[in-house]
Amino acid sequence: MAENQTGKKATDGQQQRRSSIYEGDALLGELGDIGNFEVPDFNDINLSLADFLPSDEMEETRYILPHFVQYSEQDFVLYENAERLAKELKPISEGARCDVFLAGSFIFGDFIEAFMRENQAHAEEMTISTLSLSQENVDSLEGLMTHGYIDKLNLIISVYFWAHERNGLLPYIYQHLDIGQGEDGTGGRFQLAVAGMHTKTVHFKTAGGKHIVIHGSANLRSSGSIEQFTLEENKKLYDFYNEQFKKIIEKYATIKKPIRNKNAWDIFTRKHFKD
Repeated sequence: MAENQTGKKATDGQQQRRSSIYEGDALLGELGDIGNFEVPDFNDINLSLADFLPSDEMEETRYILPHFVQYSEQDFVLYENAERLAKELKPISEGARCDVFLAGSFIFGDFIEAFMRENQAHAEEMTISTLSLSQENVDSLEGLMTHGYIDKLNLIISVYFWAHERNGLLPYIYQHLDIGQGEDGTGGRFQLAVAGMHTKTVHFKTAGGKHIVIHGSANLRSSGSIEQFTLEENKKLYDFYNEQFKKIIEKYATIKKPIRNKNAWDIFTRKHFKD
């Protein structure tokens, strides 16, 4: 038996419980972000209380069945919900702020597209952080980049999403968003960073000088749950977000800048003839 901080000896049971806690913490550290999950098929869920309540308590009980709400497939993909909100928020004046609650059918990625189109906004650089996203979100962002709404896009995703989609959606993201050289010719228009993060944010500066920050609970894709976000025109907040996320992108970027001209030849000759 080992002594604890008070000088008393810990029992074998206490040591075993501590060991279990330490092992659990270590396991969570290895798993990283496990907060994202798919909405289950409610048709397969048995909501009956009979499995865990005694039969004599079935007529009158303190326990209440959870209220599950199902949205049809059409509700999850409807674009007009996001478009309607974007219209109501237009135009965004200097210093404006709006707090919004969203139904489970709302797709946050669609709102970004609707907001840019409704305001005819042009972002020189947009940074998005999200726990997860869908192929439809990728297609929407590609459209914004292709049609001149976004010059450069930084996308920060969670380690959890990377681990589960590295052979699924990740190749699609690279293929459809890493689509060209930047104006300075030193790098592409897209950067993907992967980090142990749980933030859901968007920030960008428009060509008209507006500093837009959107932050809240919603990932780019629909979750089937009530969500919220805040949209602000706030230069100080934008500068703060931009400074912090730049550090993350620099450290956890997955796309290297292309090696060009003389530097490329120097690296080639050093690697093949001097190593």
